[in-house]
Amino acid sequence: MNLIYNSEQYSVVEFGIDDGQEALRSGGYEIMDKPGKREIFIGGAMAEMFRENVRILIASEPSIEDIDDFLGKYDAVMSNRVVFH
Repeated sequence: MNLIYNSEQYSVVEFGIDDGQEALRSGGYEIMDKPGKREIFIGGAMAEMFRENVRILIASEPSIEDIDDFLGKYDAVMSNRVVFH
């Protein structure tokens, strides 16, 4: 597990490839919307597509606002509430 992005709006944690876990065969990402207190875990083909889109985004030398706008595209599918223990 590796924190790869952290802003006031979002954080993204990358989970490495784990052939023993079906959900992590391609690695995975947890994207958290901090103000909304919601998150999503993406794995498999969606994680591969996310990884490629992030590579393209990073190549454009984006601002924090650009990255947050990109991550905001996942807001509509974030259905898991963040619960702190």
